[in-house]
Amino acid sequence: MFKLALKSNEAAFNLDLSSETVTQLAKYYSLLTRWNDRLHLVAPCAPEEFAVRHVLESLLLLKRLPSNATVADVGSGGGLPIIPCLIARPDLEATLIESSQKKVVFLREALTRLGLRAVVVASPFEDVPAPPVSFVTCRALDQFMRKLPALINWAPRGSTLMLFGGDGLGKQLKNFEQILIPKSEKRYLFLAAD
Repeated sequence: MFKLALKSNEAAFNLDLSSETVTQLAKYYSLLTRWNDRLHLVAPCAPEEFAVRHVLESLLLLKRLPSNATVADVGSGGGLPIIPCLIARPDLEATLIESSQKKVVFLREALTRLGLRAVVVASPFEDVPAPPVSFVTCRALDQFMRKLPALINWAPRGSTLMLFGGDGLGKQLKNFEQILIPKSEKRYLFLAAD
């Protein structure tokens, strides 16, 4: 179901995933669902919804990330959006920043099991200096609206912010490009250079 949902919906996201990538994404999905009951990494959903709303949505970043891009993923939680991106594009260099120690354990396990390279920082982003990256992603940060100004100030100068959210976030953001996410009526990818 999960693999079929990826393949049948990838064109809507302007993607063409290799069979190897789909297999790796399925391994990630399987691992995440096994850990999800204990850690609440994502809201429970059907395999088809996870494929579209979580994985394909995350992979929207790929067309906007040049070769060998450096990315900081803030509030990584269950690894979205960055783990699917690392699976599809091994050239990316990522720093995953997560404040929950339990979720950090999952992230390290997932990276190891999937054979991915990335740095995991077990701390709130506010407590660590921003790594020298060109892109900052954030999809599901606790108290996101309250922390948004701090996140924008934290991002390295010259980096591009890539934030996922709904209309409420759009109203808070100034000078951000707003892209409607395929298969969604009110979820957006917001982009802005800092």
